[in-house]
Amino acid sequence: MPRLFGTDGVRGLANRDLTADLALGLAQAAAAVLTQGRHADELRAAGRRPVAVVARDPRVSGEFLTAAVSAGLASSGVDVLDAGVLPTPATAFLIDSIRADFGVMISASHNPAPDNGIKFFSFGGTKLPDEVEDRIESFLGKQKLAPTGDGVGRIRRFADAEDRYVVHLLGTLPNRLDGIKVVLDCAHGAAAGVSPETFKDAGAEVVVIGADPDGMNINDGVGSTHLEHVRAAVLEHGADLGIAHDGDADRCLAVDAEGNTIDGDRIMAILAVSMHERGTLTDDTLVVTVMSNLGLRRAMAEHGIRVIETKVGDRYVLEALAEGGYALGGEQSGHVIMTEFATTGDGVLTGLHLAAEMARTGRSLAELARVMTVYPQVLVNVRGVDHHALADDAEIAAAVAAVEAELGDTGRVLLRPSGTEPMVRVMVEAADQHAAESQAERLAAVVRERLSL
Repeated sequence: MPRLFGTDGVRGLANRDLTADLALGLAQAAAAVLTQGRHADELRAAGRRPVAVVARDPRVSGEFLTAAVSAGLASSGVDVLDAGVLPTPATAFLIDSIRADFGVMISASHNPAPDNGIKFFSFGGTKLPDEVEDRIESFLGKQKLAPTGDGVGRIRRFADAEDRYVVHLLGTLPNRLDGIKVVLDCAHGAAAGVSPETFKDAGAEVVVIGADPDGMNINDGVGSTHLEHVRAAVLEHGADLGIAHDGDADRCLAVDAEGNTIDGDRIMAILAVSMHERGTLTDDTLVVTVMSNLGLRRAMAEHGIRVIETKVGDRYVLEALAEGGYALGGEQSGHVIMTEFATTGDGVLTGLHLAAEMARTGRSLAELARVMTVYPQVLVNVRGVDHHALADDAEIAAAVAAVEAELGDTGRVLLRPSGTEPMVRVMVEAADQHAAESQAERLAAVVRERLSL
């Protein structure tokens, strides 16, 4: 039976894969697991019930899923603070800020509106490790906590949740954003209320698009997966930059004043160099995944910044950041984690600090982005192959070595088996697009020949 929890919580088609019954059961199982141990003993000694923060993005299914999750928690003796529609990182911040015992975010991030998801955060607002998620899954269908009388949890509105988060974001800024004109694409998602308000309060002139959620239009042709709209708005309004969030606002991508895309790698390069210069980049170290561009690694080396690589997935970046106590990390996709201010990727926070660096230096985003040269990167997905055999195939290894020898220090090769389907991802970076494409197709042909099912 496949694992219920994926790389970012439990996701699926709402009301078919992710039903109210499943949401109720997951909440009850999470309450049983996350209120055990020494912390539970401390709660009992203090004479209080556990507290959980629950929030969601604006998609319509979030309404019934929030009701089901809240019912599951309250029936298990957990007091619920319903924060309403908020970004995922806001939920994580609030859990830590008010010292809630855990929390739940109901969102499917950049997925279309019919999908939804349930993600749990532990005490401190951190993501759950795999083993804790597995314990929650193992509790499904088993005896649940079932207090009676005053042991039953209460459900209350977290009335000032958004205000607390906005104040927090503003407090992280090293300087105001006066003189910066920014277009914000909120993806008709969870950032629609928070992001424009915060940028305006920070001093920026703000043009807003994608900020009219109706429950079904989240990510629909807008946001960080559809940059053409923010690009057009930047050019139309003569803005200094554009920021595009995804549905739950845990990431952002940017465009400069000419409409050029500034991806997560370039955003991290800009922030890393700024933090390095200001002495706030812990151990002068940046944490990225193996998919980050070779140009980022080279730029960091030129500035005396060490780069640590992890597997693909923000949870692995988070683990490396926590293990080393580092300050900055993220992914090319725009998940950027600034650990001094957040326990997870935060698209609004990232966008604010990007704009703040423009205001601090008086330089355009295009000028700042020149800190790194982006190497052409080609990704070929080879489907219908035995991906489990990739690591043991000597001929594929020899082909990779030959390409690496030809590219020398002007390129990079990465072959990754899919974790969910019979597919191998072939990624090649090179000094020019033609070389990257030809070498990627060359390796894909070897993989297809050697591993075809």
